[in-house]
Amino acid sequence: MRFFFIGLMVLCLFFSCSDKNETKIDVSEIKVDFSINRYDVDFYNANVKTLTNVKLKYPYLFPNEFTDSIALAKINNKDEQELFTETQKIYDDLLPLKNQLNSLFKHIKYYNSRFKEPDVVTLLSNIDYESRVIYADSLLLISLDVYLGKQHRFYADYPKYIKENNTKEHLVVDVANAIINKQVHPSNKRRFIDKMIFEGKKMYLLDLYLPTISDQEKIGYSSDKFNWANANEQQIWMYFIDRKILFSTDSNLNARFLENAPFSKFYMEQDNLSPGKIGVWLGWQIVRSFMEKNDVSLQELLKMNEDEIFKKSNYKPKK
Repeated sequence: MRFFFIGLMVLCLFFSCSDKNETKIDVSEIKVDFSINRYDVDFYNANVKTLTNVKLKYPYLFPNEFTDSIALAKINNKDEQELFTETQKIYDDLLPLKNQLNSLFKHIKYYNSRFKEPDVVTLLSNIDYESRVIYADSLLLISLDVYLGKQHRFYADYPKYIKENNTKEHLVVDVANAIINKQVHPSNKRRFIDKMIFEGKKMYLLDLYLPTISDQEKIGYSSDKFNWANANEQQIWMYFIDRKILFSTDSNLNARFLENAPFSKFYMEQDNLSPGKIGVWLGWQIVRSFMEKNDVSLQELLKMNEDEIFKKSNYKPKK
C-alpha cells in the first residue's frame, strides 16, 4: 500500500472551500447564565492580608495540605509571577472567551435541555497540558497558561503535536470535549471498529456543539497532518481491511491509532507524515456518513450500538 501526500497549497484551498458545516442552528432564543471568576488574578495579586479572602472565595482550590505558607511562597515565586504576567498579556480581557462559551453552552442546551451551564474559574496549572480543562457539572476549571500560543517560548521543549493545540482557538474545543466526556458513557466494547465509532460519536457532538469551528481545529491536527488524513482516507481504510484490524480486539491498537500521539503507527516508511489518533478521525467520518443516510436524533445516535451504526453508515472513503 502506498500513501499519497498532495501539495499543501492545493489541499488547503480545496478543504477550506469544501469544509461546509450543515449543523448550524438558531440558538438565539436559548438562555444561559454563568459567571467567570478569575482565580488566577485573585491568587497572584494576593498578599498576607488578602489571602484569606481568596480562600473563602475558592475553598475547593485550597485543600488542607495547601497551607498559607506554601500559597504565599507560590505567589511570590519569580517564575510563577512571570507565568502569570505572560498569561495576562493574552487573557487580560475574557470577553472573547465568554462569548465562545456562551455559544457553546447554548448549543449544548439546544440538544440537551437538562444541561446546566457551569460557572467558570480560570487558573494557572504550571502548564499541565494533561489537565487543561476540568469539568465537574457545576464547575469548569480552565488552565489559561496552556493556551498562550503554540510558538510561545514556554512551550519550546514540548512535542509539536502537544503544543499545536496550546492556542486560544483550541481552548473552546477542549472545554467542549471535557463536557462531552461526561455526557457520553464509556464503552466496554473491545473490537477496534467499535472503539473507532465510539470516538466518532464524540467527534460528531463537536460538530453540533461547535458548528463554526473548523474540522482541523476540532480534531486538533496541524495543517499538513489534517491534509494528509483527508488525502489518504481510502488508503487508511484499505490498510485496516487488508490487515484485518477492524474487528480485532488487540488492545495495542489503541496506542497505534486512537490515542493522541505525534503520528499513527502503520509500521510503514511514511508514518511520520500521518497524524496521531487516525482511528478517531476515521470513526468520525463513519458516524457522519451514518447521520447523512439515516433519520435519527442525536439521543438515538448516542444510545445506538456501534455495530449497527457501522452497518447502516454504508461508509465509503473518499478516493
